[in-house]
Amino acid sequence: MPPSSPPPKARSFSWRSKAFRNLVYQLIAVALVMALGAYLMHNTLLNMRLRGIQSGFDFIAQPAGFSIGESVVPFDSAESYGKAFLVGLSNTLRVAILGILFATLLGTLVGIGRLSHNFLLRTLCGAYVEVFRNVPLLLQLFIWYFVMTELLPPIETALQPLTGVFFSKNGLQYPIPLWSAGHWLTLAGLVAGGIGAWAWARAARSHLHATGVARPVFWPGLGILVVGGLLGWLVGGAPGGLDIPEKTELNVVGGGAVTPEFLTMLIGLTVYTASYIAEIVRGGIQAVPFGQHEAAAALGLSRRMEVRLVQMPQALRVIIPPLTSQYLNLTKNSSLAVAVGYPDLVSISNTSLNQTGRAIECIALVMACYLSLSLLTAAFMNAYNKRSLIKER
Repeated sequence: MPPSSPPPKARSFSWRSKAFRNLVYQLIAVALVMALGAYLMHNTLLNMRLRGIQSGFDFIAQPAGFSIGESVVPFDSAESYGKAFLVGLSNTLRVAILGILFATLLGTLVGIGRLSHNFLLRTLCGAYVEVFRNVPLLLQLFIWYFVMTELLPPIETALQPLTGVFFSKNGLQYPIPLWSAGHWLTLAGLVAGGIGAWAWARAARSHLHATGVARPVFWPGLGILVVGGLLGWLVGGAPGGLDIPEKTELNVVGGGAVTPEFLTMLIGLTVYTASYIAEIVRGGIQAVPFGQHEAAAALGLSRRMEVRLVQMPQALRVIIPPLTSQYLNLTKNSSLAVAVGYPDLVSISNTSLNQTGRAIECIALVMACYLSLSLLTAAFMNAYNKRSLIKER
């Protein structure tokens, strides 16, 4: 007969129950904290009212009265403070997301390079980490901003590394596609190609587990993605219109552009955070038992295949938790954009605070935005961490 399950524990609401007493103590602590918060809020609002200081979030619907030099979506000074905060949030998200992507890629390469058998590569990667990790981020931002605004040539003699691409003190100008209905099919083809690449990666992993023979993943997956996008582009009528920047006597017109302030933030955050990520990746790989390296060598795996198939999958469970902290730090460090004039969330909040005098409200909005971004990032990374854990029998 199968063993019977233990009987469920009976809940006791007696004061003799330790669990019940702990619950009561926690409820009392929560009530005291809420009462203290309510008292402080009431006292603050009362003092503000006595001094004639307005309060409330009604200013969000009022016209902002200022323009924003760089924004993902168009913004006019006649629009509301609420939309101005959304524009600032979008600017923060743009630099934070791109910074996370580039910092992860650069940090991973540098971290692996620190373990290279090549003396020159190992030394250069180590020097990179020691230099950029030990210089304050704000100072690095000032240095990059000086490079962008002083050392680059003026717009009249802008650098042109590629046709239609201009790089100068005014920032970076580049061609962008002229949007048409056919581009939707191109995007659909890219999505289908991405799904196909994911399916190929799963099939290759299953084949490896079943036979021990590794199939290539990166190049076939990239080929499937490119073919899917190309087919969608052809079905959509092969739209090929480009808005190419043109150089005039005074400036460059047309195309897409990013400002020196945005480039300063992106490069500064990427280079600084990548130095920490490199150490996290190096420590994660070195945490894998040396016997795994010997086993990979016994199987005849190359160094690249050993890192990709043996070491990195096992190192992820060590890498992901501190990597999450670096992602959170990068997002919060983007608030230093106010030092170089990039209109991020904090910069827009400061302008709104100076015009409306609603200090508590503006600071509360900024805190809520950063708290939400941090919680979302942590939730995503925790889910990925749970998925990447090695299933032990």
